[in-house]
Amino acid sequence: MYVDLGNALDASPGVSREALERLDERVADAHERIQRGREESEHGYAALNLPETADPDAIRSAVEPFADAEAVLTVGIGGSALGAATIAEALEGSGDGDETASESGAEAHFLDNVDPERATALLDSLPLDRTAVNVVSRSGTTAETLANFLVVREAMADAGVDWTERTFVTTGEEGNLRDLAEKHDLPALDVPEGVPGRFSALSTVGLACAAIQGRDVESILAGGAAEAERLSGSLFESPAYAYGATAYALARRGASVNAMMPYAESLEYFAEWFAQLWAESLGKDGVGQTPARALGATDQHSQLQLYRAGPRDKLITLVRPREREDRPIPETDLEGLSYLGGSSLGELLDAEFEATEASLAAAGRPNVRIEIDRVDERGLGELLYGMEAACVLYGELDAVSTFTQPAVEWGKRAARGLLGGGDFPEADAVSDKRRFEIG
Repeated sequence: MYVDLGNALDASPGVSREALERLDERVADAHERIQRGREESEHGYAALNLPETADPDAIRSAVEPFADAEAVLTVGIGGSALGAATIAEALEGSGDGDETASESGAEAHFLDNVDPERATALLDSLPLDRTAVNVVSRSGTTAETLANFLVVREAMADAGVDWTERTFVTTGEEGNLRDLAEKHDLPALDVPEGVPGRFSALSTVGLACAAIQGRDVESILAGGAAEAERLSGSLFESPAYAYGATAYALARRGASVNAMMPYAESLEYFAEWFAQLWAESLGKDGVGQTPARALGATDQHSQLQLYRAGPRDKLITLVRPREREDRPIPETDLEGLSYLGGSSLGELLDAEFEATEASLAAAGRPNVRIEIDRVDERGLGELLYGMEAACVLYGELDAVSTFTQPAVEWGKRAARGLLGGGDFPEADAVSDKRRFEIG
């Protein structure tokens, strides 16, 4: 992974090279804390050890019964689905977050919301007798995940499919899903200890779908390991720390929004994954940087106007691969378009990338360039790990509890109480809603 900070130095808000050098002393201290957490496998910090601790053989063994699958359906929500979806979409390159197909023919689908129309349409479209279902929940009590699984199980039964032959779970040591796996002798993968869901892409949670699709899981982890080796006590030696420290410094200077804008449709879901990572980890105690999601070059025609001429409260993060498959643009004699002939779509996309970068710089808007060699298993492992390490460093510098999510847990308790799943005082707050309805 490569990080270019040049367009963040002379922007408004911006951060000077001298300011980064001063901040580097704090980066060194933060790195020591991160390393200590990794060495002791503390909660959260253990996620940065996954390239070493994840076991590809265990993952492949668990999914071996589903080698004949034509589709794989991951039932989860948030970090229990976003990592797997990011990997599946990126390595397929379809740009369609709902379904992707590997070279082996197994399409990846994700049931990560409880929209009844979406669930019905998806289940109606699947060959349920040839679909592998992976139910993912650390606690085994996640309401949305379990509700969706019950719906999937009923759909399979209605179709005459033995759901126990098509299902495996990824969960913690205890809980409803663990009990279900033991009762029905289902294959089960362990969610790694000390790894919050949003940091679990490089674990059983994110890699099981990839394994069923025949992806090179070892190369994904090798990419993460390569980036881990580059972590050091200086932001000037670590791309991940360079990005995390710069994002933090710009946020302190007023860039409260971070627009993640990949220039590859295969990375569109990566922006979704990044949004959860950044928001849930850093939005604490009145601080944090709000993630926005964009796609180059598409959103040059929608969001870029705001980024270049709106409030000076944004960092724009531009991401692209240095190499990609290309397609030539046919020659044409149409007036005004002949300059396109003889070029290629890839060259046009790169030109759009560099034009956006220059446009933002000319307006004094801070932007950072992140590049990987290519969108493949290794490059994706580097990118995912790099962003996780950047997030952890940012959290250390901002002194927030990076690995907790109390606001999310509040909402979970309120919803469960409303559904009769227990007596939770948070549910009582719903009746206190102030109404001012028109229409």
